Amino acid sequence: MTHPFISKVTEIATPIANNLGLEVVEIAFLTNESPPILRVEVRNPEDDTSLNDCEQMSRTLEAELDITEIIPNTYVLEVSSPGISEHLTRDREYVSFKGFPVLVITDPPYKGKEQWQGTLNRRDETTVYINQKGKIVKIPRDVIQSVKLDTP
Repeated sequence: MTHPFISKVTEIATPIANNLGLEVVEIAFLTNESPPILRVEVRNPEDDTSLNDCEQMSRTLEAELDITEIIPNTYVLEVSSPGISEHLTRDREYVSFKGFPVLVITDPPYKGKEQWQGTLNRRDETTVYINQKGKIVKIPRDVIQSVKLDTP
């Protein structure tokens, strides 16, 4: 169940994040902690989310929350990034994770298979390239549902 403060905090946090060039990923109010923790996760859609991004968001959001007083009691504000997603979506992720094991899901099946495992080689406008035991497999991007890091 979502805490009633979340929608109000979201209304305040979203424009602040947008002004800083960030996106709000998730907001949670952890009432089982003492004092409760208001956790706000932000992402920089253009670059890696930096400590400076989180610090600017924290300071600006904290000031606005203090003014509005929507959370009446003591709480701790934590602003962080969501960390690395296991799904690869951006060009820079394909560069950063070159050589890492990946699982490629296709739909419709490509060459009779829906799942392809290998190490990531690269991606271009039309194709994702993975290495399977020394052989490069070329999978057309238009049949790919997802590419994710294949962690044990």
